[in-house]
Amino acid sequence: MELVFINPQDAIRVIAESIGREARRQLVGEVVRAWVDEIPEPELVGQYSRTLAALDDNDLSMLAAWHASMEVGQPLANREFLVRVFPTLGENRREAMKIAAGFRGDDAFDAGVAEEQALQAVLPHLSRESAELIVQEALELYCWDRLGSEN
Repeated sequence: MELVFINPQDAIRVIAESIGREARRQLVGEVVRAWVDEIPEPELVGQYSRTLAALDDNDLSMLAAWHASMEVGQPLANREFLVRVFPTLGENRREAMKIAAGFRGDDAFDAGVAEEQALQAVLPHLSRESAELIVQEALELYCWDRLGSEN
């Protein structure tokens, strides 16, 4: 029998508050990637478009370079082009979304947006199963952070 006293989303928040900045950044990245995996297919293009709207020119250039590796033609580092070719990426669309969301998360971290805000925006959208997997990763990050990466 398994006893559970805290829901996985709350456990993730508690662990995030207990670890250092780099570990917290990694944890938030894992949460965002899990969220992307759970975006319903019909909502994926809209989410991608909203994510791109928040990216700067440097991020758009890096994303366009990734698109180039997918051989979708000569990509342009502008939002309209990247959104237009997004459906042609096939099964790589979620990877493109993860990259774009990662850039957006990095920009938010650099701008001083609290990790708690990022977690509040994404955690409610995770299934219990995904959140439980993230808790396991969060515990590993907690140990890594507390014990040191060389241990």
